[in-house]
Amino acid sequence: QVQLVESGGGSVQAGGSLRLSCAASGDTYRSYCMGWFRQPPGKEREGVASINSDGAISYAESVKGRFTISRDNAKNTLWLQMDTLKPEDTAMYYCAAAPGWIFYPRRASSYNYWGQGTQVTVSS
Repeated sequence: QVQLVESGGGSVQAGGSLRLSCAASGDTYRSYCMGWFRQPPGKEREGVASINSDGAISYAESVKGRFTISRDNAKNTLWLQMDTLKPEDTAMYYCAAAPGWIFYPRRASSYNYWGQGTQVTVSS
């Protein structure tokens, strides 16, 4: 079992930055694939970035070069640094975890555990 708690969301103007954090419980965190997802109002949840259990990182094309995912296994924490934010980045952002190595790490159905979400709003 893993429990996830996100923080760091907020409102920012276009071009600004935010850093999301996800605190995970459980002593097997280091063996989990971790991901960030987002869901704009009225739209499907999409995978933004992921770090697989072997350390492999994957980004959605829409955030490449602007977002950076990282994790600290000793602190059971996952981050998402978001720079050069755009209005289209506005969404509820969720942290997710799945045990082991995941073949499709940016697919929501691959994940077993989810946080409650944190809202990110980018104004133009």
